[in-house]
Formats: sequence, C-alpha cells, structure tokens
Amino acid sequence: MEELTTEQKIVEAARKIFTQKGYAATKTRDIAEEAGINLALLNYYFGSKENLFKQIVTEKFEDLFGLMSPILSNKNITLEEKIQTLVKNYTNLLIENEDLPIFVLNELKNNGSIFDHILQQARTISQPIIDEQLVSNAHTISTPDFIMNIVSLTIFPFIAKPLFIASGLLKEEEFLQFIHNREKLIPEWIFAILKQSQQ
Repeated sequence: MEELTTEQKIVEAARKIFTQKGYAATKTRDIAEEAGINLALLNYYFGSKENLFKQIVTEKFEDLFGLMSPILSNKNITLEEKIQTLVKNYTNLLIENEDLPIFVLNELKNNGSIFDHILQQARTISQPIIDEQLVSNAHTISTPDFIMNIVSLTIFPFIAKPLFIASGLLKEEEFLQFIHNREKLIPEWIFAILKQSQQ
C-alpha cells in the first residue's frame, strides 16, 4: 500500500476531526496531532483552518450531491432508472460514510455559500431534463418533489439512526439489513407516487 503524502495525511486527519467536532470546535493543533505533523507544516500546506475546511467540506458535499447531477441530467436515463440508480448509489455511499449527511447539513446551515456554485450548476443542468421527463410521462409531481422524495427517503434513516436505536425501534446490528431492505422498497414507493401523479 502506497504511503500517504504529508498533504494527504493532513486531509485525512482534517476529515476525521471536522466530522467528529465540526468546524467551530476544531483547532488546527488537533488536526496536526491527528496527522502526526507539526502545526507549521499544516499552515505551510493549507495556510488556515478555513482553507482546509473548505476543501474537506466541498469534497464531502460533492460526494453526497455529486452523485445526483450526472444521473438526473442524462436524458437517456429513464425516470425509473434514475430512481433505482440514485437510491443504490446513495445507499452504498452512506453505508460507508454514515456521518456524511449530518456533517453536510450542519455545514450547509453554517457555511452554505461555499456550496452555491455546485448547487447552482446541478440545478441548471438537471432541472430542465427532469421537468421534460415528468411532463412527457404525464406526471403532475414537481421536480423538487421528485428529487426530495428520493433524497429524503434514502438519506433520512442515516440521520435518524441514533434516535431509532435509542428508542429501541432498531438494534445496531439490524441497521444494515434495514437499509438494504429499504434500498429495494424505496424505488417501489416512488414509482407508486409517480403512477398516482399521472393525469
């Protein structure tokens, strides 16, 4: 296995600490210690906590939302294929990165402007194609509702996991199977909504 460069070590350490503590509570010294380097080296590579944070948060945001745009904006992929692909891709991503939704939502709330260009580009490219596909299939559901249904049904269980486990509705060891069951069911639920919305 190839050894990480100093810059990669810093990014890995920052990803871990920012996810655990959030931006405000993280100190550059924490990141330097986690990376096993001195503080001067961190400053040499990134200049400030803010620069490092912007890189990490942009990567995480692109992980979460970057999956969506190429699929939604492809007019050769049917609505049904879009739903199945997005649910599968998001489920796999979130199984490997359970903290990702909370992290991104927190940073959207606190530092939303750093995501503006990604969101604007995704909307500009994707929305006209989804609008056209919905209309051509005689669906009355709006594009925001269509996308919200996919995203919320797939992502919310990861956000609500601590609540479900604390309440006893699910056990930790049952969560993965619960998510895989939903991965099969969510497309069916959304297809049913689409069918109901047909004129």
